[in-house]
Amino acid sequence: MKIEENISLKDFTTFRTGGNARYFVRVKNIDELKMAVRFTKEKNLPFFVLGRGANVLISDDGFCGVVIKMEMKGIKFEKLKNRITRAISGAGEDWDNFVLQTVKKDLVGLENLTLVPSTVGATPVQNVNCYGREVSDTIAWIETLNTETAEIKIFSSKECEFSYRESFFKTPEGKKYIITRVAFDLLKDGTLKTDYKDVKEYFFAHKIINPTVRDVRNALIEIRTKKLPDIRKDYTAGSFFKNIVLSDVLADEIIKKYPDIAVYSATKGKKKLATAWVLDHIFGLRGVQKGNVGTYKNQALVIVNNSNATTKEILDFAEFLRASVKEKIGIDLEMEVQVIK
Repeated sequence: MKIEENISLKDFTTFRTGGNARYFVRVKNIDELKMAVRFTKEKNLPFFVLGRGANVLISDDGFCGVVIKMEMKGIKFEKLKNRITRAISGAGEDWDNFVLQTVKKDLVGLENLTLVPSTVGATPVQNVNCYGREVSDTIAWIETLNTETAEIKIFSSKECEFSYRESFFKTPEGKKYIITRVAFDLLKDGTLKTDYKDVKEYFFAHKIINPTVRDVRNALIEIRTKKLPDIRKDYTAGSFFKNIVLSDVLADEIIKKYPDIAVYSATKGKKKLATAWVLDHIFGLRGVQKGNVGTYKNQALVIVNNSNATTKEILDFAEFLRASVKEKIGIDLEMEVQVIK
């Protein structure tokens, strides 16, 4: 394990902004992770764990602590009872490659999360949600390292306290645990989730009546690549804000005023409104540019660094979007992207 100093973080995040990390270390196994954590304690410095860097904005001043780059790999499959297969992955595996491996085995449960730019270990923290599926729907357990005691702890799905875009691991108490492995229980020939408008339209256009799990993945690849930028070429973190979750009463007031707004199911007594629809159809903010920053031409929810933007420019542009929504319809948008200072 090598500890590097003053490493630029621009090349490690999809926004391509931010300053240097005081210390930077790659970890490939539990022992290296324990050594990295011990180093943070010896130096009395904060740390954060970096996966693919697709959901973070690094301060222009950098991070005066230790960046732990998660590179713990390994995928295995275990057959359980009742047609269930348990897929276990190291936290550092590329998420979409992991999804592909499950789809190749005709396992249902993760296909709607195709092309999410992430590592496996990062997805439960945010409880990633796409096209009617949450990653928590199939999680059996999560293996972690307690950074205070250096002990391994296994969390059941219930103990993770999942909710919309939230989990125990985002709480002050949860942040002392670093995810090392995740186990998913997937069904052979399980029930597919295909009721989202875009998905239904894809199957209608392609005359697919009884789609397979592979068909769903292919559909999502086409849908997402048409709507979203390619993070290998475009500098972005994908969806910048969460969808809007309101009580039924408040949501119904918005729906009455804007009857065409996209509405999704949420917890009892609440509705989820599509922030992308709000930014696009109410405010006309698709493809809007301000200096080096703007919204993507095909998706108003996606902020893009067009060339040489700073983190401050991106945050200022995000605040412009938030203020616009707040002023006109009285709703506070909540950022999905994590800002690291």
